[in-house]
Amino acid sequence: MGKIAVVFPGQGAQYSGMGKDLYENVSASKEIFDRLENLSPGIIDLCFNGSEEALKETRNTQPAMFAVEAAAYAALKEAGIKADMTAGFSLGEITALYASGAAELEVAFMLVKNRGEYMQQCAEDNPANMAAVVKLSREDIESICRQTGDCWPVNYNSPGQTTVAYKGDFSRLSEEVKSAGGKAIPLKVGGGFHSPLMNEAAERFGLLLKDVELTPPAIPLYSDVTGQPYPDDIKSLLARQINSPVQWETLIRNMSEAGADIFIEAGPGNVLSGLIKRIVADAAIYQMGDYKSLKELKEKLSGEHLC
Repeated sequence: MGKIAVVFPGQGAQYSGMGKDLYENVSASKEIFDRLENLSPGIIDLCFNGSEEALKETRNTQPAMFAVEAAAYAALKEAGIKADMTAGFSLGEITALYASGAAELEVAFMLVKNRGEYMQQCAEDNPANMAAVVKLSREDIESICRQTGDCWPVNYNSPGQTTVAYKGDFSRLSEEVKSAGGKAIPLKVGGGFHSPLMNEAAERFGLLLKDVELTPPAIPLYSDVTGQPYPDDIKSLLARQINSPVQWETLIRNMSEAGADIFIEAGPGNVLSGLIKRIVADAAIYQMGDYKSLKELKEKLSGEHLC
């Protein structure tokens, strides 16, 4: 029998109204939202009614996304769908930390709130942009970044798709990529995430983690930094995740090799589902971010995958 991998998305998938119908229809999801509302009054309103502009701010995006993802995971568990392993893309890794049992809900939420603050401050101090580069190998992109300067590969998303962070004029990067046979697409993000421009945020997050109690994961928790399951020392890798490239393609391949043949993207959007399809073409891939998709997922999964 195959295994279920539950993965959690990162920034960019947020939208106003996310999580609302889970709150209204799933008791376990409502409990998560209510607990987080007690910790941070206004988080429910931000998720359900926040403006596009407010939800784009990193300090808002990260806790709001965490709330919806944790609520979606609670809905999966209430439906009897059990994860055999877990991972998250960028901020989604904090939700995966919680889903793995390595951190209590309140601890994980505190971490993601501070992470968002640190990263936004770093982005404001070191203005930069990001772009998706397609049709080129990772080696080609790494070479272009070295030649261009002030440019770093930051998300190894899937075959033929890598995100880079860069400072300065987009046209220079775009021309270099075009000359190599690829295409660069600017992204609407607020900084050069997962690059050396985030060094200060990573350092501050590492200091915060020193006083945080984490426990060994109950299920394999995969690291964005290595693409491998976390070792016993979670904290050092978790801090490095902020200023290191996301090895998403490697991570998904390793999950597949470990037996995962069902991938569930829990939370807003379907970006990860599309990437996983390009990495592991024969996997069963589902997106679950609302009550309708939860019902459909329960119908599609056979009894052997339900607790």
